[in-house]
Amino acid sequence: MQTVKHRTPDALSRSILELNSDTISVRKAEVAVKNLTNIITAALKLSNSKGFQAMSLRDLSKEAGMSMGGLYAYFDSKTTLLNMILTQVTQAVEDVLTNPPEDVTQDPVAHLDWLIDAHIRLTEEMLAWFAFSFMEAKNFPAKQRQIAIDSEIMTEDLFAQVICRAQAKGLLRHDASPLLPALIKPLLQDWYVKRAKYRKRGVSVADYIKTVQSFVRAACLQVDTAP
Repeated sequence: MQTVKHRTPDALSRSILELNSDTISVRKAEVAVKNLTNIITAALKLSNSKGFQAMSLRDLSKEAGMSMGGLYAYFDSKTTLLNMILTQVTQAVEDVLTNPPEDVTQDPVAHLDWLIDAHIRLTEEMLAWFAFSFMEAKNFPAKQRQIAIDSEIMTEDLFAQVICRAQAKGLLRHDASPLLPALIKPLLQDWYVKRAKYRKRGVSVADYIKTVQSFVRAACLQVDTAP
């Protein structure tokens, strides 16, 4: 069940440009998008190898093949760059998970399956962005760390709301643990945090989605409603 619109690096950079047009000094949109894509790709690569906190703007300048002045045309500090990245991640999660197809919302169990599918496919498309947000969160400044926490809470709340609707309709066991939404989140995160492990084992995104859906269903479905 494909639910995620195509989020290419250029499309994400274009979104960054639109949201920060008042501070980015480069006026030619195509040039700005190309350079933003280059900068973000370099920043995520360096963060993966040495950590965002340890990465200097001089490191980024060298990796991106741009002058320090060129970088400052797009952001004034690492914190601003961090905000650009986090905003795209949190906005993508909200845009996708809060807009399910109308036919899905009629059936809470189908909605639950859809949430799992949509989240995992989104993280597959934005793999480096999500891995960065998860792995680096502990080193974020307080404000940015709270943004990451709020996004995680929003995701759990969406799952909790659907689970409550399913319980109210008698589709899920009423004794299903209230911790279930919090336990689902690590299953979603494992896909992008340990992606190399699943790639080595030949596990496809579709297989992983199906496994998580089956696991969650087994944990909370009424026995007589299980497929």
